Amino acid sequence: MFVIELTYKAELSEIDAAMKAHMAWLQRHYAAGTFIASGRKVPRDGGIILATAPDRATIEALVREDPFVSRGLAEARVIEFRTSQRADDFPSRLA
Repeated sequence: MFVIELTYKAELSEIDAAMKAHMAWLQRHYAAGTFIASGRKVPRDGGIILATAPDRATIEALVREDPFVSRGLAEARVIEFRTSQRADDFPSRLA
């Protein structure tokens, strides 16, 4: 599994202007089964995406396609981890 941390490098007005393209990119990867959950960081200085993929190179390649990243509006940090435990009711805890 992977945690993708986005950190904004641009003003929120520029982020908001690219949001529609970013959301389309997210939806494409949700539909493909790659993304599990995502959302804004608090305070709003970036975002977090939980993802699954066969390898890190796959995640790094798709992150480069994120409009926030490709347009230089955000930088991405990819953290890989091996899931060893999870709550039995994990899906119901996502709110």
